[in-house]
Amino acid sequence: MLFLFENFALDTDRRELRRGPDLLSLEPQVFDLLVFLLENRDWVVSRDDVLQSVWGGRTVSESTLATRISAARRALDDTGEQQRLIRTVLRKGFRFIGAAQEVQTPVERRLTPCDRTPDAGRMAEPPRPSQHGRRASIAVMPFTAAPGCARSFADGITHDIISGLARLRALFVVARGSTFALRDQMSHPGEIGRVLHVNYAAIGSVEDNGDRLHITAELCTTDDNRVIWTDSYEIPRGDAFLITGKIATRIVSSLDAEIEATERNRAVLKPPNLLNAWEAHHRGLWHMYRFTEPDNEQAQRYFRRAIKLDPTFSRAYAGLSFTHWYNAFQFKSTAKQAEADSAFVSASRGLLADHRDPAAHWAMGRALWLRGEDEASIRELNEAIGLSPNFALAHYQLGFVQAQTGDAQAAVEAVEVARQLSPFDPMLYAMCAARAWALFRLKRFEEAGEWALNTIRQPNASLHARALSALVLACVGRLEESLREVDVVRRLRPGYTINDFFLAFHVLADDKPVYLAAAKQIGMG
Repeated sequence: MLFLFENFALDTDRRELRRGPDLLSLEPQVFDLLVFLLENRDWVVSRDDVLQSVWGGRTVSESTLATRISAARRALDDTGEQQRLIRTVLRKGFRFIGAAQEVQTPVERRLTPCDRTPDAGRMAEPPRPSQHGRRASIAVMPFTAAPGCARSFADGITHDIISGLARLRALFVVARGSTFALRDQMSHPGEIGRVLHVNYAAIGSVEDNGDRLHITAELCTTDDNRVIWTDSYEIPRGDAFLITGKIATRIVSSLDAEIEATERNRAVLKPPNLLNAWEAHHRGLWHMYRFTEPDNEQAQRYFRRAIKLDPTFSRAYAGLSFTHWYNAFQFKSTAKQAEADSAFVSASRGLLADHRDPAAHWAMGRALWLRGEDEASIRELNEAIGLSPNFALAHYQLGFVQAQTGDAQAAVEAVEVARQLSPFDPMLYAMCAARAWALFRLKRFEEAGEWALNTIRQPNASLHARALSALVLACVGRLEESLREVDVVRRLRPGYTINDFFLAFHVLADDKPVYLAAAKQIGMG
């Protein structure tokens, strides 16, 4: 690749920087830094991004990084005072702000030594391109049935898992016909990956333990044959066919969660400039689920990059909508309307990209709630659940909306489904908070207090969830625990009052006096 800007030309293949006809001398790290900034010139890159790309994630001192930035500027006749081409964004990172043009160099020149065979200089067969585009891929192999077990039962679980994963629309799922055709031919993850060209393989078995059936399932990566998840289930033999669907649902949710976590971690370790749409999306998820304002901004950049690389990627639009939703809900309350509008626009574009993606309807349901359209929000969330009953976040969000202004008992039930589907979800704190609110409305005060405590025990509990917990604890007579939580709220946002709480949530008129009295009691009035 050749980057042209001002009177400079940077050739990534020859690793040359020229000013006019003159070849400039650069240290390798300074050259890599310039390439990284040019490739990512559409957004601000953080210090961590630079370290990951240029230093392979190794820890280096601030002075070392500053020295390389200064050297890059000197090579471009730039300075820290001018910042004509390389700008430092305070507490955010760096960005190349010059107008640059990318020019493809000839294919022959871009071949590296590893593209050629050792003999005769012939080109080796190129790596097989991904057949599944942006998505990770999985093969669910037919569960084996031990002697004495009905093969139809094992086949039924396999079929339900394949269908459940496909309805999530997050992964490329190999069709049942392909995996069942290979039933007795392979079981090794590496072989499954090689033949079916998938990233993950799900393998399971059913054994007869007398009056009970023992079901095991495991998820493996096919590139290194590593087991990344396994679980087992015991069910009464007589009820086997009645609860097959429930077992399959639990397995589907676990497979989806484990793959998403693995893909997020892989994306974090990869240099940002090398991310494809799928990886940029998962890098965005990694930042999004840290629930801080800087990470929320980083997440937005990665989701936008995923969308730029693949404008049909509905999940990236849903992620971008989530970040705008969080800005409106917590980080940028002064720009709440603008952020709510952005959340709605992103969700709408996600639906246009794939109207059968449950995440697109989930994002729209959240955006409609921000706009005060609770009934429309509930319809969208039910649509998401109808498309994929295994989509935990849709169940949670339905509980969130119902807990405040809708059917409180339905909220309890929806949140419980979400927790069963995703017991280690990053949004677990919010599930607990929604349940506490719903139980309080049902006048089940002791349970409400316990779930309020469960909320604040989660390491990533948000400001408003903590405020809700403090109010619920005060209302149910647990004043000491409530006051401790008020101190945490004040540390997170000095001056937080009940008005901030009312601005964040939808509270029924009949419930407001109760919360106002509690707020006055604990100093949040």
